[in-house]
Amino acid sequence: MTIEIKVIPEPEITCANCQACCCRLEVMLITDTGVPKKYIATDDWGGQVMNRLDDGWCAALDRDTLMCSIYEVRPFICREFEMGEYECIDERNANL
Repeated sequence: MTIEIKVIPEPEITCANCQACCCRLEVMLITDTGVPKKYIATDDWGGQVMNRLDDGWCAALDRDTLMCSIYEVRPFICREFEMGEYECIDERNANL
């Protein structure tokens, strides 16, 4: 007797279904990409980080579209965080 195994693929993560979970993470500014000063805060250790609003989300996140309002000058860490990769999926699962 053979039991058929059916693999159900995970839905692809795209800009259309992104939940911007990464925008809840602390983002350290380690290079100058041109982030406007109004989006920069200083952490408890004196480092520069992206400012977060009272809701815990990045201040540069457009709350209506869940897209970055400073995408062209976003921090290096944000540029390296790849949509749909394991860190992204971990954050999505942690915020279910």
